[in-house]
Amino acid sequence: MTAGSWTLGGDLEVARIGYGAMKLTGWPKGDPPGRETALGVLRRAVELGVNHIDTSHYYSRGGVAANELIREALHPYPDDLVIVTKVGALVEGPDLALSAERKNGLTPDGLRRGVEANLRSLGVDRLDVVNLRMGDLDRDEAPLAGPLETLLALREEGLIRHLGVSNVTAAEFAEARGIAPIACVQNLYNVSRRDDDALVDACAEAGIAYVPFFPVGGFAPVTAEHLDAVAARHGATVPQVALAWLLARSPNILLIPGTGSPAHLEENIAAGDLTLTEQDLAELG
Repeated sequence: MTAGSWTLGGDLEVARIGYGAMKLTGWPKGDPPGRETALGVLRRAVELGVNHIDTSHYYSRGGVAANELIREALHPYPDDLVIVTKVGALVEGPDLALSAERKNGLTPDGLRRGVEANLRSLGVDRLDVVNLRMGDLDRDEAPLAGPLETLLALREEGLIRHLGVSNVTAAEFAEARGIAPIACVQNLYNVSRRDDDALVDACAEAGIAYVPFFPVGGFAPVTAEHLDAVAARHGATVPQVALAWLLARSPNILLIPGTGSPAHLEENIAAGDLTLTEQDLAELG
């Protein structure tokens, strides 16, 4: 892969195209691949140079858990493999259906349970990066400071190497940086959803990785103008152009496209070899 690399947290060098494990379970909706296919996708990703996997203990549905698949496929883990996970208002996968009042993952106990669940299911003594996921409760009811301070204490215990934040506003990002060293921000961003333009640039200036979730649109495929024309010009797919646009957008952007399809995995990785021209970038805006 020729997309280059980024040093996450100042000491973890990762390829800029990683892999998101959510779709391996069909969480929160959708059909997961068969177990052997899922294990094969994970192993093939590493063979293709992926050394950054994004997951969470609450990616679990119908008895299929992303962390357990990762452990079965890849443990003992390669020395350079970085596994990034997240904790937040959800403690377990079924919490998604609970009312806001019943979600307790942002309490000190809930956060510790989430961290310990990730440690246990991945089979590690320390988590490389833990993202604090915000925005799943009313913003006024879910302040960032307390939960981040709890994670900072767990980091000081040696359970976490680096901290990140996810689904945050620009103000929350600034607040987080005043509390703890932040290695990465994981927010919604892609070629057709660019509300975070200023935050991408702020992260780049600070040397912090920006990791867009739904890089090719998630449950609603990207539909930006001229995508089809640019893809046709390169003999590429629209998702490949969307990924290449993100790589060109800023060097601190790390990609974690998720798929349960071996063929789509190969396509996603191949996007790292796609170089968009100045004309392409101008057309995409």
